[in-house]
Amino acid sequence: MTTLSAGKLWGLRRLADAKGRFKMLAVDQRPPIKNPIMTIRGTAEAPYEDVAGFKLMLVEELQAETSAVLMDPHFALPRGLSVASPAKGMVVTLEDSIFRETATGRLSDEIDDWSVEKIKRAGGDAVKVLAWYRPDADPANCRAQEDFAKRIGEACQAYDIPYLFELLVYPLPGEAEQTKDYVEMAAKQADNVLESVRRFADPAFGIDIFKLESPVPAKGIGEGTDAATQKLFDEMGRIAGRPWVMLSAGAGMAEFEAVLKHAYAAGASGYLAGRAIWSEPFKAFPDWDGIRSGLRQTSLPYVKRINALTDQSATPWFETPLYGGKAGIAHADASFRHSYAGMGGA
Repeated sequence: MTTLSAGKLWGLRRLADAKGRFKMLAVDQRPPIKNPIMTIRGTAEAPYEDVAGFKLMLVEELQAETSAVLMDPHFALPRGLSVASPAKGMVVTLEDSIFRETATGRLSDEIDDWSVEKIKRAGGDAVKVLAWYRPDADPANCRAQEDFAKRIGEACQAYDIPYLFELLVYPLPGEAEQTKDYVEMAAKQADNVLESVRRFADPAFGIDIFKLESPVPAKGIGEGTDAATQKLFDEMGRIAGRPWVMLSAGAGMAEFEAVLKHAYAAGASGYLAGRAIWSEPFKAFPDWDGIRSGLRQTSLPYVKRINALTDQSATPWFETPLYGGKAGIAHADASFRHSYAGMGGA
């Protein structure tokens, strides 16, 4: 049995359903929500009430079918905390959606005036961080992103909270598909995805859950996908070496469902997804009644469908090879209070 600290064990249990599978809804997106609103409103910035109102509606309408909800501190958390079910886990975003585009690649930063400590104090059950990463980028860029991830991992260990780490490959300067939107690269190479996971699987980063993209473009996955695609998913799961979930990266409903089938066959423990679930109803903006109706008639049945797939095929997080069927804490006896480090301790 691999032991965990008390806070990390409790946090992982909070994020999963009673059987250890992750069914997590993402409402932390910023550009994918703000940009369409700006276009429709014809404004230089998306009105706060529009963005926060949509996120609040997502929590209200969809949380019943989730095991946890991912919220950002700008819009979702301030409004969502008053309506979020205390029976559901809460993941909170730390990375800024505005990344630095340099001549050697993208660099990530934390949201200003936000920290692992504040997430813990606010009641978060896990810290989520997205890092753009290309293993074939300039070595200095790779080191900067690795240092960013490691620094947060150390803080999560100090404050005893699970670290949920998301990886996305992206086009380097001079390559095709240049965009600042959060979209999947249609021409991404599986080797870049797998090597990225390999680098961050090092225990030095302190990652508890990986949130991973498909190693091949989602649009190319279907019922007739050959065994080579499954082999790539299998390898990704092997490399991850800990519980992992799939992100949707803007894939359509059918595409994401196909991705999940491959991921679950490779040992994934669930999903953390947003746009695949709510993007269709969001097209009705600014018709709020239309959005709510779409969430109930389209998104909710979809969530129930992928939840059924998750129940049937996903691997409970504690049954992944790292834990081997049982996860517990060290010193699970009268010595616990003496051995357990306080917040901020080593």
